[in-house]
Amino acid sequence: MKFLIDNQLPAALAVYLRKKGADCQHVLDAGLGDASDAELRRYAAAQDCIIVSKDEDFFYLAGNLKAQFQLVWVRLGNCRTAALLAAFEQVWPKLEASLKEGERIVEIR
Repeated sequence: MKFLIDNQLPAALAVYLRKKGADCQHVLDAGLGDASDAELRRYAAAQDCIIVSKDEDFFYLAGNLKAQFQLVWVRLGNCRTAALLAAFEQVWPKLEASLKEGERIVEIR
């Protein structure tokens, strides 16, 4: 699985997902720090990436039947990086399985 981490989330999440064996880039590493949601969506579709974001706009875009990307929608409030990574650790097996099964949107709360 390939992931693209959006701006609202720390680069440490990309490092964490790489340690889990995922191919992962933060938007800053991909040169997309100033990209619009539409540009990120196109990049994700072209690169076959799963977008990881807190942005509610992606939730609505991914819900469209014509959407060509999957989304991990992070619904946690503002929290420290350690708490974010702990939340991913707790749900990782289910998250990974849901994405492999083709779920378009997977929420982390």
